[in-house]
Amino acid sequence: MNKAKFDTKEVLTRGVAEILPSRAGLEKLMAKRKIKLYLGIDPSGFELHLGHSVVLRKLNQFAQLGHQVVLLIGNGTVKIGDPTGRDESRPMLTDEQIEANFKTWKKQASKVLDFAKIEIRYNGDWLDKLTMVEVIKLTAKTTVQQLIERDMFQERIKNGQPIHGHEILYPLLQGYDSVAMDVDLELGGTDQTFNMMMGRTLLKSYKNKEKWVLTTPIIDGTDGRKMSKSYGNFVGLTENPIDMYGKLMRIADNLIIEYFLLLTDIHSGEIARMDKAMRAGDNPMTFKKLLALTITEQYHSTKEAEKAQEHFEQTIQQKQVSSEAEEIKKSILFGKPAFAMVSLVSGASNSQARRLIEQGGTALLPSNKKITDPNELIDLENVDAIRVGKRKIYKLVD
Repeated sequence: MNKAKFDTKEVLTRGVAEILPSRAGLEKLMAKRKIKLYLGIDPSGFELHLGHSVVLRKLNQFAQLGHQVVLLIGNGTVKIGDPTGRDESRPMLTDEQIEANFKTWKKQASKVLDFAKIEIRYNGDWLDKLTMVEVIKLTAKTTVQQLIERDMFQERIKNGQPIHGHEILYPLLQGYDSVAMDVDLELGGTDQTFNMMMGRTLLKSYKNKEKWVLTTPIIDGTDGRKMSKSYGNFVGLTENPIDMYGKLMRIADNLIIEYFLLLTDIHSGEIARMDKAMRAGDNPMTFKKLLALTITEQYHSTKEAEKAQEHFEQTIQQKQVSSEAEEIKKSILFGKPAFAMVSLVSGASNSQARRLIEQGGTALLPSNKKITDPNELIDLENVDAIRVGKRKIYKLVD
């Protein structure tokens, strides 16, 4: 497949939701000189998935073009916490915990970012040094009306829910990062637009300098909802190749082109041809398999990606049992009800096994007949394997 050349035009259009105040202005500035930009991350610790990779890929594209790229660790703002609408407060982290979280984060992000071309900074270096007078002067740079324009605050006001003082301060302190680093551009997801625009306001006020904001789209996961670990619909950057490929094959057909554009380096023209072919009636499965292979190869290797594709074709499409499937002796399953049998082969609890069966998540191979009754006594004479969930195959041996 032809790979895209990420020149300035491509970087400012592909995988971009919005550029404020204008794309033309930023493009003009980048034609004159190298710019300074940053992405801020919360070091509270989490598993990175393909949804996170959208903005990480965009950051890396700027680095590849030779611009001054900063990855900002929010060790100062994390002590306050970005408002989420949740009732519970975010636990206070020590500096040691923050550093440990970032080490884990960096290991995952290194699959996307070239850290040799990216500067790492910490906003605690300036936020922790602000005096009370400086904080008060910072609050004078905007109005309460402007601060509560944020969608989640408006929703709380509508529902009669409280807005705490520290939550109002958070966008100001995050916005101050732009002033402290004297940047030209900030990157973030569309959910961070309000905070990033606050940085634009403050930089204009403190230094009479223009700052641009570039937002990247929020992608949907395997079930059509926003990709999120809490929904269980995510594809992790460190997923093993078989699970990564299998999960990608579960996305809706209408996400194929978006995933190609946001998550791969395939040339835009080639993606457009694929889109045209599907609209003309070509089978989306062909392109989805190419997508899954491409992304799995990016995070692993060509050999592992091809092996994952072969595993999918054999176990899911052709209902065959892979030679590498975990082996279970039939003798330990004889006389057991279906739920106990599923529990024994998969390690699930009895209640989890019952739920899997009731939800249609188990089947006998090679017939691919679903197990429907948790208490059924199953004749295993012509059964070669048991499938539990979408991709877990357990081979039965004598």
